[in-house]
Amino acid sequence: MARIIRHPQIERVLLTLKTAKDWIVAKLVGLFVHFAKKLPATRSINAAEKLARFLSPVLPRTALTRRNLALAFPEKSSAEIRQMTRGVWGNVGRTIAEYIFLDELIDIDLENPQNGRIEVHGIDQFVNLRESNRPVVIFTAHTGNWEILPVAAAAYDLTVTALFRPPNNRFLAKRVLKARKTEGGHLVPSRAGAAWALASVLENNGAVGLLSDQAFTRGPRVSFMGREATANPLAAKLARQFDCDIHPARCVRLPSGRFKIELQGPIDIPRNDDGKIDLTATTQKLADIVEGWVREYPEQWLWLHDRWKIKTPPPGKRRRNRY
Repeated sequence: MARIIRHPQIERVLLTLKTAKDWIVAKLVGLFVHFAKKLPATRSINAAEKLARFLSPVLPRTALTRRNLALAFPEKSSAEIRQMTRGVWGNVGRTIAEYIFLDELIDIDLENPQNGRIEVHGIDQFVNLRESNRPVVIFTAHTGNWEILPVAAAAYDLTVTALFRPPNNRFLAKRVLKARKTEGGHLVPSRAGAAWALASVLENNGAVGLLSDQAFTRGPRVSFMGREATANPLAAKLARQFDCDIHPARCVRLPSGRFKIELQGPIDIPRNDDGKIDLTATTQKLADIVEGWVREYPEQWLWLHDRWKIKTPPPGKRRRNRY
């Protein structure tokens, strides 16, 4: 939306106020982190979940979350949707608190992978990717605690360079990035040049990790949860450019604060008549896989965004190529 007021002095004041607001929010988050660290990890995470569930009726994105769930699950009653919404916020509360203890949570028993805090499935896939010396794209979604995936991969000596979107709040972005710098994996902020950074990793036969469940204004249109949505074709584009496999991976929450990590084998990538990877069909296939995950554990997905709002890019920013 174009700004109505364009007076330079007024714009400077508005910018100053926004900066001050961002600084205050970052300080409040820092205060929360400070007190959360005073408690043991399990108590702190459980408390964060309970608080998020309790506050869910008054949180800003609750109405949007309920609407999204109602659209995706029209067979559910209003009471069931409200209960699911509380579960969604509980998952969000746990995820935020787990940022603080991320390295502490990475408890993988390499000798007995089913016995640690993190239950690992697809160990053979981790080993094969580590030893193949070939580029690979691994995609996931905002399910469970998706932050654990690249760190868990590092336990098997597989380094994954993950693309992430930093918060718009620059003060908070620094704190979040610091919290995400664990002992394994690398991070690439989602900004101009990010695709080039990932391409550089693949050129050196590395592994990149992508979140494929976000809206992308200039991306192809796909069907997701029974509705039309736009999707990011970056995974398909990288796979086509480097002729590499695409592997699905996800994190599932288990009872008692445990997790299940799944790294699946490579998907069967759709191709055009000329043998090239079909970008739209491949992006749709990734969306179908994510939809299956979401329907299996709906409360563990991040419903807080309008995933189905299709925006038309400004004329000057429309791309000429079609998918």
